[in-house]
Amino acid sequence: MKALDKVITLFRRFPGVGPKQAERFALYVVKTPAIQIEELVEALRGVKNSVGYCRECCNYADGELCEICSDHSRDRFVICVVSQTQDVAAIEKAKTFNGVYHVLHGVISPMDGINSEGLKLKELVERVRRADGAVTELIIATNPDTEGETTAIYLTGLLKDYVAGITRIACGVPLGGDIDYMDEVTLGHALKGRTKV
Repeated sequence: MKALDKVITLFRRFPGVGPKQAERFALYVVKTPAIQIEELVEALRGVKNSVGYCRECCNYADGELCEICSDHSRDRFVICVVSQTQDVAAIEKAKTFNGVYHVLHGVISPMDGINSEGLKLKELVERVRRADGAVTELIIATNPDTEGETTAIYLTGLLKDYVAGITRIACGVPLGGDIDYMDEVTLGHALKGRTKV
């Protein structure tokens, strides 16, 4: 069945979807009423046509600005730089950050052929320059892995002349974690990032 195989192949392109799950999705499409499939197709077309990048932070948005950049109660002079859109959602769930974001849409990864050109860095530099010294803090919230650290170091070098306070999110022992189960790298980061009580 060529049509079914094609649908399975297309579902396999989705991140995290393996062969069995792709097959289940395809079979679901086959047995679902045509009207529901049309709704799905229209919704996919709609999201593809109406969602773009926020002109300020490069997050996804329905209009020129995303919901966060449109919110005038946010502190526009504290910018949290994240790798992906999902990171914004994760930080927002914590309900402790009231600044704004900048989404890079990736990290520097020479092994994967991703350099600074493939990221939304130019937009961040322009944004900070436009603020003309008003940005009080730039929080780098990339993952604490090799690529995230490389990106953090690159960002620091790129923006240190424009922002007085560049900080990095803390890494280390998770809340509720046992120290004796932590690896030495995690403990090392926890000790380096210790705070005054």
